[in-house]
Formats: sequence, C-alpha cells, structure tokens
Amino acid sequence: MQIGYQLIPKNTGLSIFIWIVFCLLPFYFIIINSSPLEIVFGIITIVLFFAAYQLNFIKKGWTVYVSVAIEMVINVGMTLYFGYVYFSLFLAFFIGNIQNRVGFITLYIIHLVTSITSVLVGFFIQTETFLTQIPFIIITVVGVILLPISMYNRNKRAHLESQLADANKKIAELLIIEERERIARDLHDTLGQKLSLIRLKSDLAEKLMTKNPDRATKEIQDINQTAKTALNEVRDLVSMMKRTKVKEEIVRIKHMLELAEIDYKIIGDPDLKEVPTFSEHVLSMCLKEAITNVVKHSQATKCEIVIEQLKGEIKIKVKDNGIGIQKNWKQSDGNGIKGMKERLEFVNGQLDIESNPGTTLQFQVPLVGYQ
Repeated sequence: MQIGYQLIPKNTGLSIFIWIVFCLLPFYFIIINSSPLEIVFGIITIVLFFAAYQLNFIKKGWTVYVSVAIEMVINVGMTLYFGYVYFSLFLAFFIGNIQNRVGFITLYIIHLVTSITSVLVGFFIQTETFLTQIPFIIITVVGVILLPISMYNRNKRAHLESQLADANKKIAELLIIEERERIARDLHDTLGQKLSLIRLKSDLAEKLMTKNPDRATKEIQDINQTAKTALNEVRDLVSMMKRTKVKEEIVRIKHMLELAEIDYKIIGDPDLKEVPTFSEHVLSMCLKEAITNVVKHSQATKCEIVIEQLKGEIKIKVKDNGIGIQKNWKQSDGNGIKGMKERLEFVNGQLDIESNPGTTLQFQVPLVGYQ
C-alpha cells in the first residue's frame, strides 16, 4: 500500500490514471524500437529507478540525496537514449516533498537544469521521437517547473495548519484548567464561607440549648436560612457550568424580558456557526448576566440585542434605555460585571461598557483559526 501510494501519489493535482501511464510508458518506449539487449538493459534501468525512488521515502539524510542523484542520471539517460522524459515528473513530486529549504532549492535547480537540458539535446538526437510527443513534453517541462513549488507550499501550509491545530488544542486545555480553577474559587467562596458559618452557629446553638432556648432557636433558624442560601448558590454555579448555546439563551431571554414588560429587539442570527463550544458558552453566560442586570436594575422599558458574527470574531451588544450605571451600585452588581470580564478573559475576549443615556454592554470574542 505504501509503495503504491508513493509511485502513484494522489495529491499532486494529476489524475491517478496519468501516473499509471507514466509508470507503463518507459516499457513501451524501450520495446518498440530496441534490440533484445537494449530491452533487457532498459528494464533493469527502470527497475533501478523505481527502487531508488522508493528509497527516497524510506531513507533519511545523505542517502536520500544519493538516491536522487542516481534517479537524475537515469532520467537523463532515458531521455537521451530512449526518448522517455516522464521520469522527471516523479522526481519533481519527490523534490516538492522535501521540507529542508536549502535541500529543496538545490535539488529543484539541479533537476530543472538537467531536465530541460536533456530535453533540448534530445530534440537533436531523436528529433522524430520527440516531435511525436511535443504536447506531452511541454506538459512535463511545465510540471518540472511548477509541481515542486506547488507541493512544497502545500506541505508547508499543511505543516503550519497542524501546528495551529496543536496550539488550539493546548489553548483549549489551558482554558479547561482556568475554568476548573474558577470553579474551585467559586466553590470555596460559595460553600467555604457558608459551611464555616453553619459550623459556628451550630456549635453556638448546641451550647445555648439549655441556657437560652430562644436564642438557640434563632441560631437554628439562621443555620437553616444559610443552608438554603448555600444550596441556591450551588445550583446557580452548576447551571453556569452547563454548556449553553446563544440561540438557547435567547429563548430564555425573550421570556424574561416579556415577563418584565420590557420591549425588546434582537438583531442578527443567534445560531452561531463554527464557534468553539466553550467560547459560545462564555458569550451565553455574559448575555444572561447582562439581561439579568437590565431586568433587575436598569428600570429600562426597551432593550436591544445585536449579534454580529464577523470573520475572526463575534460581537454581542446589549443596549437599554434605563438609568445607566450608577456609582452607588451594590457590590453584588459590581461582581456581575467582574464575573463577565473574568469569563471573557478565558477566551481572550473583551467587555466594553458605555453609559448615559442607558447602558450599552458589548462582548467581543476572537475566534482562533476561524476561516
């Protein structure tokens, strides 16, 4: 399978049948006008060429250049003696796969000079044979010029795309680590403080059971309320961890705005295309937080949501006609903005805020590797 693929490559832009013809033609050129001794010599030469050609894909280092030198000699000999010029295409394909820039340029120039020179000399030595295949010779010369460059650039692009894919994978892994650390911080802040408070109050209630039953009852009620608060916060945290699409969040947002009797307008398509799941989840959470602030604090009567998916980035703008951001905001409100900024930082995003009149929040998230 490997040998067949190397002799008949599939990614050169030429039909597989053309490559099969190139493999069979040397036997035809040898047999039609050659003596038995020349036929035997020619077949041995062809086998030697293809054997050396296979070594190109197996060996590394200086042995590759030795194999290529042998193939160039055979190519020139077959061109001048038998009028077969098409071995040069096999060499052109292999040279295009050389990643070393110096090695590629050196072999490309040598192959180009030897191939064109042997073709020109062949016209004087075997004029009649060469005249019958002028169109194919022109195609071969063009292939010798363009095929190595095309293959070299294609392989280089594939290598860069592979590196980009690896980089994106590492970025995704780092984002997961960052998200885990954020969840750990949220759990610590949510449960750690509440559980410590419950423990202190339960110890206090135990001591007051006999001395001051009324005070003990009050402490138990506080414990109950603190436990409910912690449970609600954990539920909110779990809901934040679920991956949510923007189009799904828009459905909930519409319902929320309708209940709050706020007129709304949604511009753009919420069904985002080719967006990483984590990035879309971050946008959904920020959008949810922004609309929650509009409903709870803005006193707005109108809200406009604009969704733009541009080449390489996504922008979501939330604009209301409310009272704007007030300096005397509660700490919890400030934490909402802070939370949005932290989430956007995970995906190299950005939050822009404008106020007066009303409030405009814009989330901007770049798309790495987006085409």
